[in-house]
Amino acid sequence: MINFVKDYFRFLIPVFLMLALLVIGTAGYMIISGYSFFNAFYMTVITVATVGYGEIEPLGTGGRTFTAFLIITSFGTFAYAVSSITKFVVDGELNLFFKNKKLNASVEKLTDHVIICGYGRNGRQAAHVLKKHNKRFVVIEQDVSLTSSINHKFSDLVLTGDATQDEILLKAGVLKAKALITTLPGDSANVFIVLTARNLNPGLTIISRASDDGSDTKLRIAGANNVIMPDKVGGAHMAGLVMKPDVIEFLDYITAQSAGSIGLEEISFDVIPEELKNKTLKDFEIRNKSGASIIGFRSVNGEYTINPGPDTKIIARSKLFVLGNNEQIKNLKALFHVKT
Repeated sequence: MINFVKDYFRFLIPVFLMLALLVIGTAGYMIISGYSFFNAFYMTVITVATVGYGEIEPLGTGGRTFTAFLIITSFGTFAYAVSSITKFVVDGELNLFFKNKKLNASVEKLTDHVIICGYGRNGRQAAHVLKKHNKRFVVIEQDVSLTSSINHKFSDLVLTGDATQDEILLKAGVLKAKALITTLPGDSANVFIVLTARNLNPGLTIISRASDDGSDTKLRIAGANNVIMPDKVGGAHMAGLVMKPDVIEFLDYITAQSAGSIGLEEISFDVIPEELKNKTLKDFEIRNKSGASIIGFRSVNGEYTINPGPDTKIIARSKLFVLGNNEQIKNLKALFHVKT
């Protein structure tokens, strides 16, 4: 927001200076020399622009003194204003100014969106998945060459800047965001972003990339909800393809199809109808009413149960994980009155 205000005033200051010169000059000639408004305005323009057309009407001592004062004061001011405005237009800063204005207006309207810090391989993949699921997001990237490519794909929700700075995170709408994903290659930068984001929005879900094993603990202490180590995950995935290739490929298929014909959904306690809260899975009859299958359960303590039994009780802060096709997931959401 601070940069936007700076750009705003950097554009308006030379414009205001030009207008001030015209107002002062026009008023001066009307008062001192008795010129009409049009003649006074015209005399001001040719004086400030130093085109040397001469006096429209004879000037007295007061008028000539005022003209000399106007020439002296306007010479540097006029040159500064013209050069500043020209630079703003020629260097593309005017376009950037209006683009930033549009960006601010777009971000202001966002709520429960995701902020992606860094558009490397991990950030790019996160953006594609969020786009596939129609989830609104804002990308923060410092490399201008990358932001231009993002602009082409994701319209105007791209910020060029350093994600470690408070003002950039605020400009990205961190106060109203649902989650933040930081994928910068340096762990120290990710720790700083996590600390800043957690301080600005205590309820924010923060997911961070880490390169070193020792950074996992630091990032969690800083406030990250989840820490992902791409190299470790990738290595484990490849080993899994050797040990149990069909299982891994099946899981990959489900993940890849999560925005297509197959849906893997989580149902939190908050969205469950009042009459079903604190009831057992047997009372839910999810399989009979929707066709979807409950494949997992997370307890209040964060413990996971695969294929929970019918006597599993759903209480506050617990979650269900359900698998089904599009029609089954649609029925499930209708059953729990969840918005699609």
